[in-house]
Amino acid sequence: MSSLDKIASIVSDTKDEPTETWLAKLGPGLITGAADDDPSGIATYSQAGAQFGFGMLWTLFLTFPLMLGIQIISAKIGRVSGHGLATNIRRQYSPALLYGIVGLLLLANVINIAADVAAMGDAMTLIVGGPTHFYALAFGLFSLLLQVFIPYRKYVTILKWLTLGLLAYVATVFTVHIPWGEVLQRSVWPQLAWSTAAVTMVVAIFGTTISPYLFFWQASQEVEDLHADAQAQALRRKPEQAARQFRRIKMDTAIGMGFSNLVAFFIMLTTAVTLGAHGVTHIDTSAQAAEALRPIAGNFAFALFSLGIIGTGLLAIPVLAGSAAYAMAGAFQWQNSLELAPRAAKKFYSIIVAATLLGAALCFTPLNPIKALYWSAVINGVISVPIMAIMMSMATRRAVMGSLVISRRLRWLGWLCTLVMAAAVLAMFATMAF
Repeated sequence: MSSLDKIASIVSDTKDEPTETWLAKLGPGLITGAADDDPSGIATYSQAGAQFGFGMLWTLFLTFPLMLGIQIISAKIGRVSGHGLATNIRRQYSPALLYGIVGLLLLANVINIAADVAAMGDAMTLIVGGPTHFYALAFGLFSLLLQVFIPYRKYVTILKWLTLGLLAYVATVFTVHIPWGEVLQRSVWPQLAWSTAAVTMVVAIFGTTISPYLFFWQASQEVEDLHADAQAQALRRKPEQAARQFRRIKMDTAIGMGFSNLVAFFIMLTTAVTLGAHGVTHIDTSAQAAEALRPIAGNFAFALFSLGIIGTGLLAIPVLAGSAAYAMAGAFQWQNSLELAPRAAKKFYSIIVAATLLGAALCFTPLNPIKALYWSAVINGVISVPIMAIMMSMATRRAVMGSLVISRRLRWLGWLCTLVMAAAVLAMFATMAF
């Protein structure tokens, strides 16, 4: 092909590309980041603020770049290879490793769904009264119906709008007095207390913020977006699309992870200046945090906090169930896509149904949701390290990425995140032993 032909081809491709606003380009990264602030995460951030005041705010400035790096890597693996993480793991590694990771991910996600559904039921009971278990089941069924019966493109739009529920926590901050000078000082110049309680809380924050289900979800959503665009192909087969797609992935993920960490910061800050400042230092659930806010910050702050729990739960449950389904489908080579009708991907949708219903059903058992959430965090923390190590290996393999292996800077950031999580897991086990 001559130089003129190449130029004509590029111009033709550019003309065919749809013109999108920056908001339209947001999707996998924004939804993934917002889903990270689920009700179980809200409980962790609330406990950090109540127990340690401003003392844990610094952790979110550290988690942001690490979370950003590893999520960009997961997105690139999906977009470049055209396959989700589980499919790539199946192609590159042993079946035993694949099934072990996918099995633990499924277990952790079901437990997390149970904790989130229970928190949503508690929040609804606080707002309007009534049976908590009924609300929990209703929320689980409502989320399930959305996933099964609404096509992917419309469903993503719904999830984008649900991210606005997180703004409740931003609004809550402005209903109380904040000593911003002290907040800034403690955020950039932390006073570290190396007690068992402090180390355990740091581990909990990292485990809540950087979770394996987010890796699987974002990679799979990039594949979904790929299939939804008739002109798009896996970037390893059409590298001329890479520059534009990588810019989109970077922007989308930066906004999503920034939004996630900002909301976590506001939750921690709100509970620090209200609950912590008034001697309420023990929070087990997000609903308990909302209830404790009422006599201190007023009914408006209480209502915002409670509604935020429901909104984030509706966003997180499909991500938890969907990531489990993508992982299982990739491991066993099943048809999988939220764009497909249920009858065309029966096994894929059966995992979504089973994970959601089982999680909701656990709310009716004697299972303690706090202990369940604790063990879910333990499982997530443990499996996140090998998953991240595998992702780093795949992201630098030409067999997976072709000529589009990740840059040296992204390698450093990804491995740093992996090492930090490994250190957090070791610290967690150390605190459990003593």
